Amino acid sequence: MDPRIWHKIAGLSGVAALGLGTYGAHGFKPKNPSYKEVWHTASLYHLVHSAALLAAPMTTRPNIFGGLLTTGILAFSGTCYLVAYMEDRKYSRVAPLGGFAFIGAWASLLL
Repeated sequence: MDPRIWHKIAGLSGVAALGLGTYGAHGFKPKNPSYKEVWHTASLYHLVHSAALLAAPMTTRPNIFGGLLTTGILAFSGTCYLVAYMEDRKYSRVAPLGGFAFIGAWASLLL
């Protein structure tokens, strides 16, 4: 796979992060205000790791780094968005796997 594909994935993810962050800041009105913070955490991690995807083509293993970051965004941030939107923590089981994917991505830079 061409490593430059990660720039396109970063762009798509960044657009989604900004859109979801904007919705969270201005349109998301949960009954329980603590879920607003969950949404904020999801969008922060989503945006930071979307920006990190831009570096994937410069790494020694771009597909591992980019794949793990993308998995982390989907599993961690996606789960947090779902938990906040549904206002139900029972959906949070996948979030730790996303966190481990983020850790794995950053650790892959050491290889």
